[in-house]
Amino acid sequence: MPNSNFTHQNHPSPCATHPKPAVLPWIEVGEPLPLAHSAWGAGTNAPGLVAAGQDLSPERLREAYSKGIFPWFSQSQPVLWWSTEPRMVLMVDEFRIHRSFKKTLTAFISNPNCEIRMDTAFTRVIENCAQRKSKTGAENTTSGTWIVPQMQSVYGQAHAQGFVHSVETWIDNELVGGLYCVCLGKAVYGESMFSLKKDVSKIALAALVAFSKASGIAMIDCQQNTSHLSSLGAREIPRSRFLEMSEQFQSLESPRWQFSPDYWRVLGPAGGGEK
Repeated sequence: MPNSNFTHQNHPSPCATHPKPAVLPWIEVGEPLPLAHSAWGAGTNAPGLVAAGQDLSPERLREAYSKGIFPWFSQSQPVLWWSTEPRMVLMVDEFRIHRSFKKTLTAFISNPNCEIRMDTAFTRVIENCAQRKSKTGAENTTSGTWIVPQMQSVYGQAHAQGFVHSVETWIDNELVGGLYCVCLGKAVYGESMFSLKKDVSKIALAALVAFSKASGIAMIDCQQNTSHLSSLGAREIPRSRFLEMSEQFQSLESPRWQFSPDYWRVLGPAGGGEK
């Protein structure tokens, strides 16, 4: 199955031709980003586009996520900032584990050679996401990746500062899948996943859900709708509601990013109830 993830796969190009033009703010270094509700709306050529600029730093990332905004751009473009409307989120209590995946997850949990680690191989995780994930969500491709080297570098710096994290799936002491995300307080913003074997990115997501439930995190931002995310229980909410919840969760104390096998219990018997 495809390596579905927290992707920006449906954004149209801001250069696309459209009868209704819109003015795009250009943000200089040191200038604040606009608010999310100022994003281009329906009827423009890039709904959700907030601003453009050249400044991409850990400080800018923190500011952007605190405002419900995220970066997405290709190698030849300036840094583009987005806030989608509506917003796709996964409320952790609504995470769905289907019968076939339940068997896979149960086998993983019960195997002593399988484990979840956090923040032990961040660089390898984001590199694998960049190599194996295109904007279309296709597996085993490097064409059109949006995780350009500049993005890898800045998220790596943010990881070193402690607000970007990796959730890693290990089998026989080999990294086979994982994801990375941003965390401000108890607000978690998913970014991308990768799989080298079937379902191992989904295992990483299940681990993130288990960790979130055990840590008092109620919502994982998925940014925009995909059928895969919908099948796992994610749903769209108005951006205004997302921003309210995000601000509330950011005010809470961040958890310690370390996974315990005991966290699987919060998903129910054998890692989660059958759906």
